[in-house]
Amino acid sequence: MYKYYMFNKPCGCITARRDERHKTVMDYFKDLANPNLAPVGRLDKETEGLLFITDDGMFNQYMTHPDYGITKVYSFIAMGVLTEEKRKLLEEGVYITGSEKKTAPCTVRLTGTGVLKDVLKDLPEEIRRKTGHNRMDHPVFTAEISLAEGRKRQIRRMLKSVGCLVIYLKRICADGIWLDENLQPGEWKEFTWEGKL
Repeated sequence: MYKYYMFNKPCGCITARRDERHKTVMDYFKDLANPNLAPVGRLDKETEGLLFITDDGMFNQYMTHPDYGITKVYSFIAMGVLTEEKRKLLEEGVYITGSEKKTAPCTVRLTGTGVLKDVLKDLPEEIRRKTGHNRMDHPVFTAEISLAEGRKRQIRRMLKSVGCLVIYLKRICADGIWLDENLQPGEWKEFTWEGKL
């Protein structure tokens, strides 16, 4: 029987099986003593949220191969102002640095606006250190983005293309499987996957 785990990846650890210098997501699963477990796809070091861990290679392939077009949902906080014009640009596709092809269509939903001092205290310490030197009255906004594409640091690069800087990013859903809100960063739980292949 294959095992499937939903993990709330914390900021500051890397998505790898092992690393000489940094804590990895697999360090949280050592006690299970299952050498076949591996992360499904990746989240960069500063990104939090939903990451699957499994020993099922077919599940891994299904969730990560571009041919399956798995939709993922992220919530994020960015410095700047998300105008309606910028939101439409993002949804229609933008050119990001290092690519000659526009990003695929996506959905962006603005969920709130404020200033940096409103959000800074709730951010992980590593992110507070990085962003704390900015003006506390700098405008920020919160939003959700749904996309079925997975280029390297894509969301950060997309927002940068419209003059906004993502300071916090969290994956909250993949293929209709939502991160359990009760899981704190660094916590995980087993779940059942009804195979779709």
